[in-house]
This record gives sequence, C-alpha cells and structure tokens, in this order.
Amino acid sequence: MASLLPKSIGFYINVLSYVAPKKAFGLAYKFFSNPRIGRLNAEDLPQILQKAQRETIQENEHSIQTYIWKGNDTIMLLAHGWESNASRWEKLLPHLLETGNTIIAIDAPAHGLSSGNEFNVPLYASHIHLVVKKHNPKYIIGHSMGGIAAVYYQYLHPNHPLEKMVLLGAPSDFSIILDNYLNLLSLNNNIRNAFHDYITDRFQINISEFSGQHFIQNTKLQGIIAHDKLDTIVLYSEAEKLASKWKNATFISTTGLGHSLHDVELNQKISAFLLGA
Repeated sequence: MASLLPKSIGFYINVLSYVAPKKAFGLAYKFFSNPRIGRLNAEDLPQILQKAQRETIQENEHSIQTYIWKGNDTIMLLAHGWESNASRWEKLLPHLLETGNTIIAIDAPAHGLSSGNEFNVPLYASHIHLVVKKHNPKYIIGHSMGGIAAVYYQYLHPNHPLEKMVLLGAPSDFSIILDNYLNLLSLNNNIRNAFHDYITDRFQINISEFSGQHFIQNTKLQGIIAHDKLDTIVLYSEAEKLASKWKNATFISTTGLGHSLHDVELNQKISAFLLGA
C-alpha cells in the first residue's frame, strides 16, 4: 500500500502538468527538495548535541547551525546526509574525540536547527564553504548527500584548507538521484524536461555533468571512500565511480552495514587515517 502513495502523487502531478505546468513542476520540486524529517527541537536536543558548544552562522536569509566539541587546533568538519542531522555522528564521534582534535558538525539546510525548507547540493556546499572560511578545518567527513556536497565544495574552492576527506555511502551522479525520484513517482516527460531546464538555469550546470566522479578527479586530497555492498539507498556502483577517479583514496568495502555504515572497526579506521596512522 505504501508504494501506492508516490504513484498517486505522481499521477496528480502528471495530470496537472498539462493544465498548469508551472504549478505541477513547483509541486514536484517541493517533494524533491523539501525534507520530511530531520528537524530538531532546540529545547530537546539529542544528548550528544547537548554536550557541544552551539554556534550559528548567519548569511543573508540563511541560518547555519553548527555544534563544536573543543579540542586542539586541528579541526574536523562533519556533514550529514538527507533527512538527518548532526546527531547522526553519535557513534563515530567518540572515536574522533579520542584524537584530541576539535570537531565541528553542521546541520544541513532545512535540517536540524538550520533554517529553510529547501535542500540541494549547491546550497549545502555553500554552507560548508561558510563554515570552512570561519574555522579552517583540515579534514571533512561526509555521509551520503553530505559526502557529495563536500566533494562539490572542494571542486568549487580549489584553494580550500582541507587535507583529507572521508566519504561514507556517498552518491556520485546527480542524474541517478533525479531519475530515481522521477521513476518513483512515474513522472512524465513534461516534468522531467522542466527539472532539466530549471537545474540548468538555476545552477548553471548540465545534469549529466553534475557528477562526483568529475568533481573529484583532480583533487590532491587524501581520502577514504567507504560503501556497503548491500546499500539500498545509494548503490555500491556509485562508490566505484568515485574510487575510479580519486587517485589518492582508499576504498573500503563493507557487507551488511547498510547505508548508515555504523561500525566500530570502520570508525577506528577512519580515526587512524585522520591521525596519519
């Protein structure tokens, strides 16, 4: 029965696209870009975030929430994925804190305590850029969409201070993300074409060129790509694309951890890599 809801929504949008195409696309884009879960209540934060120093960065209409666990002058930045928030790092954080480094976790646009209703990779990358400008992290860890946002950030800003990057369950090609959404709702070519036109006009990039494997191929960063073979959210082949282009990355393949990749052994490997062990 659950699978009927997306199809019903898609049917309505398809019909609407013939009589009110702008309204139909607006609705389709809203479902695509507005997260349904992942918000936090400032008065009832998860315990792991209550232990952090909170800092808000304001940029125009955007309010970017960060959480800081103070350590030494070496800074790590953590970027979570779609429909999540900074608390997703609860299991990795103890391993990172053992390094003695300062840890900063960000709430993505429209997630956690950050402002807005819309999420997209260019916007997330711009938020990462603001945090990097203020704190100059040496390392960044991104999970899922936070991973591709980190990849896009370092591509846009080649003079970044980053030295190492860790990608956990990260996608590569935006075209696959979009196609999965369009197919889930069985949206027609009117909506498909409207998405292509909108993204090209707004972000000045062709969908087929919005690809992590393209953004990462010239990076000098050292890195880790970790992905589970049984990940049903972001396919394993996406990690293989990234690994094929990122010359300085170690590819860690797991089985049975799923998309979350919560695992003590993997967390230890990440911590050791960042420490240079």
